[in-house]
Amino acid sequence: MPYNDSLRRCPASLLIAIAIVLSAAVAEASEANPRPNILWITCEDISPHLGCYGDSYAKTPTLDRLARQGVRYSHAFATASVCTPVRSGLITGMYASSLGTQHLRGPARLPKQIRCFTEYLRESGYYCSNNVKEDYNFATPPAAWDESSGKAHWRGRKPGQPFFSIFNFTTTHQSQVRLPPAQFAQRTARLSPDERHDPADAPLPPYYPDTPIVRRDVAHLYDLITAMDKQVADLLGQLEEDGLADSTIVFFYSDHGTGMPRHKRWLYDSGTRVPLMIRFPATMQRLAPDKPGTTVGRLVSFLDFAPTVLRLAGLEIPETMQGEPFLVDRTAKPRDYVFAIRDRVDEVYEMSRTVRDERYRYIRNFVPHRARMQHSDYSERTPTRQEFRRLAAAGQLQGPPKDFMSPTKSPEELYDTVNDPHEIHNLADSAEHRKILSRMRDALHDWMIRTRDTGLLPEAHMHALSADRSPYEMAQDPGAFPVARILEVAELVGRDSTGKEPTPLDRLTAGLTDTEPAVRYWAAIGLRSLGSRAKPASARLIDTLDDETPDVRIAAAEALCMTGSEEEGLSVLAEELRHDDSCVRLQAAMTLAAIGKRAQGIAEQIRKALAEEGKGPHSGYTRWALAYALKNVEQ
Repeated sequence: MPYNDSLRRCPASLLIAIAIVLSAAVAEASEANPRPNILWITCEDISPHLGCYGDSYAKTPTLDRLARQGVRYSHAFATASVCTPVRSGLITGMYASSLGTQHLRGPARLPKQIRCFTEYLRESGYYCSNNVKEDYNFATPPAAWDESSGKAHWRGRKPGQPFFSIFNFTTTHQSQVRLPPAQFAQRTARLSPDERHDPADAPLPPYYPDTPIVRRDVAHLYDLITAMDKQVADLLGQLEEDGLADSTIVFFYSDHGTGMPRHKRWLYDSGTRVPLMIRFPATMQRLAPDKPGTTVGRLVSFLDFAPTVLRLAGLEIPETMQGEPFLVDRTAKPRDYVFAIRDRVDEVYEMSRTVRDERYRYIRNFVPHRARMQHSDYSERTPTRQEFRRLAAAGQLQGPPKDFMSPTKSPEELYDTVNDPHEIHNLADSAEHRKILSRMRDALHDWMIRTRDTGLLPEAHMHALSADRSPYEMAQDPGAFPVARILEVAELVGRDSTGKEPTPLDRLTAGLTDTEPAVRYWAAIGLRSLGSRAKPASARLIDTLDDETPDVRIAAAEALCMTGSEEEGLSVLAEELRHDDSCVRLQAAMTLAAIGKRAQGIAEQIRKALAEEGKGPHSGYTRWALAYALKNVEQ
């Protein structure tokens, strides 16, 4: 007999009795397993520079205590090394490169089926507050937060309502390291003399020059971390005052590595490995991966945070989420790899991807002909960065610091993070590590295809293809985005001839006439990476200057400038400086900045473009790029 029919045939008195028993059972279960409050305490721009991570220079008593009270993760990683793509992934549980939100301050539209995970929490009864930074690279949906402001707090909820709250401390942001003395003193006013860090004792990584300015910057960073530690103490004190410490799971993490050179914006551990501690109340230890004070070695990605919080709240995980929950189920298989991306940051165009397992890191640089540290106006204001520039110009750098200032970079990088924690010994050409290189390369290749990595599309072209839909929806359309075919050509960039036919030069030259614009773009980029060796393709490159896609024209123009055909290439770049799309103008300006003195022939056009640069999402960045390009040609 069907279940519903059997209930309908039961006497009313029996149904009432059943209801009473079930109600009591649910209430008892709810008391035994209440839905947890969840608090995220985040800070900006720090690597694991905390005492609990073995850093003896750090003074972080609050966070060290939090680690003893909870679990500390030794292998937690951001999905990018700069804020907006990271935050895009944290709030959606999806890679920014799948959503088209990977470029800093290059907002994209979200499709209706992709939601902030807090929307699911709110629908289930949670009060959700965010204090205060969003910076998701898309417009925040109205339903994402009950309150998102400088006043947002769990105290805004109804009595007894479970909450999810974020507090983001900006004290350690890269901009704070370089504050003028009076402002820095104000920012660190709560520190006692004993809590300040002596620059003479500052731990410098082997890729930093040892100068008083560099030591001062590192000491300032640690002072700011101590100041932030006090802010964490204040917030945890409020939790205690409100009687909520015994019902709240507390996360602490940083959004990515420190704002110092070779950290933020780079894909090494110094830019992507973050501190992560989670404290569970005694009544919720069943949700913890281990007992308090334990170090957990499993790989954790920021993509895993959203599904984990939903699982903690007893909710289903949407199929669109790309992360994996790492709490609640202790038998769940740990992930094998974490992935991260690097794309445009401010005015600087890059395209690099990385995969990391428990020991090895592999990086694929798709524009290896660009400098390891490209000029970037906002970051150039950092004193340590200025020291690198000064010492490099004077020829006073040696070893890893000199390598960091290289005008180009390896197409592939492989590091053994156990034996080489600072990642300075590239093993990509090591015969002993050939199998590891192949495994990591394949893992990255498969991930880029599986997640439909929109970074393979030039930024302006990605948005043009997404004019009537979101980049995510466009990328799911094989006709609009044949990702495997594009990646096949992109992977030729920086490759030398293997002796097999056809050679990379032949394949790249043939790619210039492909029907797919992104294939033509990467073919031109690949020829540019060959430098003067691409001269046999000059005629085909000249034909490509008439391509219908501006990004392709720009890439072909730069390739021509490297083969001795500056006149043809520069005329096209000068024309693109007047393009209606501010994104195209930025791409042309940055290309001219990279070309340097070769662009002297159009110095007047650059000067005029700088004076006339108008409005647009990228206009500020374009002005920075044009100013630097003009400086290069006038030197």
